[in-house]
Amino acid sequence: MSNSLDIGDDAARVYRVMLAHPSMDLQELRNCTGLPEEALREQLDRLSELSLVRPSTSEPGALHAVGPQVATKLILARQEARLAAEQKRTADIRLAMEELSEEFRQGFSTGVDGIDAAHGIDEIRDRIRLLCSEVREDVMAMAPGAQTAENMESAKPQDTELLARGVRMRTLYQDSLRNDRPTVNYATWLTSSGGQVRTATTLPIRLLIFDRSTAIIPMDAHGGGSRALFVRSSGVLLALCELFEAAWVNATPLGGGPHKERERERGPESLVSPEHEYLRLLAQGHTDETIAKRLGVSPRTARRIAAQLMEKLGARSRFQAGVEAALRGWVQTVDP
Repeated sequence: MSNSLDIGDDAARVYRVMLAHPSMDLQELRNCTGLPEEALREQLDRLSELSLVRPSTSEPGALHAVGPQVATKLILARQEARLAAEQKRTADIRLAMEELSEEFRQGFSTGVDGIDAAHGIDEIRDRIRLLCSEVREDVMAMAPGAQTAENMESAKPQDTELLARGVRMRTLYQDSLRNDRPTVNYATWLTSSGGQVRTATTLPIRLLIFDRSTAIIPMDAHGGGSRALFVRSSGVLLALCELFEAAWVNATPLGGGPHKERERERGPESLVSPEHEYLRLLAQGHTDETIAKRLGVSPRTARRIAAQLMEKLGARSRFQAGVEAALRGWVQTVDP
């Protein structure tokens, strides 16, 4: 009884004694229950709040224990009234939030059905948390740049919960992040927990897809900032899913085994993956600065790749390297 009514064992004992001995006065009740006077009065006040005890009409100054049958009806009636009030309050809150959400959506509408904008880091994170709580099958992430060690560490509890629910998690990083120790540590933890991680030479955008039904992409070119698009439009969403799958198929599992094996098969005079991509971007007319950003490396690393290429090609300039690569057919071999 004490657990159901949330009154505590002492109050339940006092009530039982009063039911068994209706004529007991306060002193006798103290002796029978073993409670000090102050504690006894606290329990009587609690019983009175629950309508289990009320002042006696036949004996002024005395207390009367209300019978269980009558007390049950009084307690249930009060509980039902409380529940009805809570249900009404919940319905009012839901209606108010729906109206507010509609105003918000109209204020930040993109003008395209199935696509709406989120402004501010807090709002974006709140909406991602909601998607994580609702996702059932699949999460696909494309992360071109490095994240902080703190952000990756803070993501582990949520990732653990998703994997425990049987959600398939696939994450794509750039090859350049194989040299980033925090990223490698996180990827190792994620794969050991049941997730999948691969790397690609370049990744076109930062992307997050939940159950192939909602995609999140940044509104700026470099994937940072505090604005994002939430995409549910079937046509756009299908294209984003296909983009991820195409990158995933050609990516290398993090760990380096298959990646290194493919490099050995090409022979000592062949190109490694970053050099292939450098040549492709060079042939498209990109500058070293742009190529560095696309490869996810520093300008210094991009210049080093260029120097290695020119040495292999026997060229003295970027232009000459491009011409020589085209003559050897190297540029065509890296195009899809």
